[in-house]
Amino acid sequence: MPDFTTSDGVRLHFEDEGTGHPILCLAGLTRNSRDFTYLMPHLSAYRVIRLDYRGRGLSEYPKDFMSYNILREGMDAVELLDHLGLDKVTLIGTSRGGLIAMALSVTHPGRLASVVLNDIGPEVTDVGITRIMEYVGKTPPYADLNEAAVALQTGLGVDFSGVPLDRWREAADFMWAEAPQGGLSLRYDARLRDALIGQAGVGEAPDLWQLFDGLKDLPLATIKGANSDLFAQETLEKMQARHPGMITAIVPDRGHVPFLDEPEALSAIHQLLEAT
Repeated sequence: MPDFTTSDGVRLHFEDEGTGHPILCLAGLTRNSRDFTYLMPHLSAYRVIRLDYRGRGLSEYPKDFMSYNILREGMDAVELLDHLGLDKVTLIGTSRGGLIAMALSVTHPGRLASVVLNDIGPEVTDVGITRIMEYVGKTPPYADLNEAAVALQTGLGVDFSGVPLDRWREAADFMWAEAPQGGLSLRYDARLRDALIGQAGVGEAPDLWQLFDGLKDLPLATIKGANSDLFAQETLEKMQARHPGMITAIVPDRGHVPFLDEPEALSAIHQLLEAT
């Protein structure tokens, strides 16, 4: 399995498939490269690189859990590009990955050819943050992945209307693993929760609107789940006003986050790639 070692000595796993214009896919906070499984068949004309962040998926857990932060994870992404000898990429960022894209637009603007933000903006709702903190770092209370799939379908059914149980079973497997002793285990470092709490206690958060403004000269597409509890419609409208050329797609019957194989999401992604 391909991997590389970061400048602070952490081994990170990545997937690298196809040829053509390079696309770097960065997943959500607790997620990993498997989250882009449904998008991959639609990017066959491109070289697609998917990174497991430090402490997620098949990547190593660092000794310092406070290195779970957007700036360090952005540096990891740049070091992966250096490792692969890539100058610029289109970055598709889901949630956390979109925040990293915004940060890179300021710290390493020359490495971005274009950006897709999947259900994330410079403002996130209190409701969404509260929901995330309810599960981050906690062992899921399900006997197996089948039970977890039913729980996902039941709990998210309002926001994700019409998603079949077999997809929720796959999604559960992306997030959790069946433990040898029974029950489920996390596919990420539980200390991620400690990092979030620690970072929240160190002072005022950075102005994400300043980071978003770093994207003003880049081709940009933003995808929003119509029922997202993290990414408000008002925030999307503010983003459109600040970046009038931004391609916008709202995916019906999806919450946080769209799977990216929906027609609306694919249309926005391919429109952006054609403009890149």
